[in-house]
Amino acid sequence: MGAIVRFDAISQYNDFNNHETLHPLVSVIDLSKAAPRKFARMSYGFYTIFLKDVVCGDLRYGKQLYDYQEGTLIFLAPGQLIGVENNGEYYQPQGYALVFHADLLHGTPLGQRIGDYSFFSYEVNEALHLSERERQIVLDCFNKIRFELEHGVDKHSKLLIASNIELFLNYCTRFYDRQFITRDTVHRGILEKFEQLLNNYLQSDMPQKLGLPSVAYCAQELHLSTNYFGDLIKKETGKSAQEYIQSKLIDTAKSKLFDPSKSVNEIAFELGFKYPQHFSRLFKQRVGSTPNEYRNGRN
Repeated sequence: MGAIVRFDAISQYNDFNNHETLHPLVSVIDLSKAAPRKFARMSYGFYTIFLKDVVCGDLRYGKQLYDYQEGTLIFLAPGQLIGVENNGEYYQPQGYALVFHADLLHGTPLGQRIGDYSFFSYEVNEALHLSERERQIVLDCFNKIRFELEHGVDKHSKLLIASNIELFLNYCTRFYDRQFITRDTVHRGILEKFEQLLNNYLQSDMPQKLGLPSVAYCAQELHLSTNYFGDLIKKETGKSAQEYIQSKLIDTAKSKLFDPSKSVNEIAFELGFKYPQHFSRLFKQRVGSTPNEYRNGRN
């Protein structure tokens, strides 16, 4: 496995791309002006957004290589790793990169909200694909940030730059909502697989071995990042993925309560609850009665 190229400072990444450092904590980079480079795995110590303008093969997640048509956004949180192994070949990067350090956000409204933008934890294959009009809006946001950087740092710079980054991220939230809708057929297929996954899990002995089905487990089985999976389920069903799992648990519990040969404790363990009282508490919250009250009432 080849060495990982690490960038801890914005100035390092600017130098790597032949770009002047106008601000120590933020930069908008035209990647087409960078020198041709070898493929490599790279780690960034700051928030990084790539706008890919042409088909390129320099991005990898897991063992898969992803090609992007023009107008694709990829979001990386600090510490994430991206890229492909060095095979000795060179390529010319294209598109743009917006990079900003978490220190830029201290004391700004965006600093309090940055955790709300869950797409920074999406995987590469869950990128945002833009229409031409959306791409122009993104470029306009980049230009506003670049204008502030070229204006020179003054007492207004930090707030204006952070505000324009926040505007850009809010547009991306809207565009992702649009993508969830336009890819509805694909996502409904995932919802069906999620339903089947839960059915198979709860009908097996896996709850006794692994415990309750978790959102992270389901996302992994469906080859999605936890955040993307959670956002998708919320958009499709109006429930969080955790609420959906709990609903399935309660439905399964109701069916099991019809069997008088099983105690409530046995049912709790069969479903994966470590402690029966946790099962009873959740059942009461969701149904309005305890498992025993529900069983006696149905009988």
